[in-house]
Amino acid sequence: MSTDSQQNTHRSSALEFKSSTFSVPVLVLASNDVVIIEQQLQEKVQLAPEFFKNSPLVFDLQELNKRDVEINVAELTHIIRKLDLLPIGIRGGTAQQNQQALELGIPIHAGHNMSAASGTEKQQTPKPEAVFEPQAVSAATTTLITLPVRSGQRVYAEGDLIILAQVSAGAEILAEGNIHVYGSLRGRALAGVLGNTAARIFCSDLQAELISIAGNYKISEDLNGTVLNQPVQIYLQNHALVIKDI
Repeated sequence: MSTDSQQNTHRSSALEFKSSTFSVPVLVLASNDVVIIEQQLQEKVQLAPEFFKNSPLVFDLQELNKRDVEINVAELTHIIRKLDLLPIGIRGGTAQQNQQALELGIPIHAGHNMSAASGTEKQQTPKPEAVFEPQAVSAATTTLITLPVRSGQRVYAEGDLIILAQVSAGAEILAEGNIHVYGSLRGRALAGVLGNTAARIFCSDLQAELISIAGNYKISEDLNGTVLNQPVQIYLQNHALVIKDI
């Protein structure tokens, strides 16, 4: 056997491509007024700054194009990035808009919905879209996850989120509604991320790095030792987080 053949035989692959699904907020636009867009987007970001900071998103222009309403993709992208959001795709664009997005380094997303994290089952009920908001669905929507959420993973639910396993340190789970964790919660949990102050967090074993409801949050250092490693529910009362034993 030649030296080159021996080297090829013993050389291991440095990479591989795998199919995967992931969750990401979708920004559905129904107005081309960039002043209003920036103002309302900033208001949304201020409701849940921990969620939106450096958050990827796909922007959807389908509603605008149905009404033949033009929008400057470059200007829209500038607004999104200025608010520390990371546009990773365009959806529902025209050929010209798609080309503008590609020139800005934004890929074209052809699918209708980006899925929740791998290992999830999802039931979805459509809801009429507001004039301007990240894509919304009925509060009855529930995302069920049966696998552990590992460090570095980020899971987003358009409604309630139920996790039947543990959430590892360094993981982040976010929901527009309630969060239920039937294992240890060691990562970051943010409920009511679009401003739902009635949302709650339930977990069987609280060891979280951060908990948040509608932008009101506590970090691990703020948690009373009596609630750690206990089954608890977390909710808002007079704009303050309350943690109670279950």
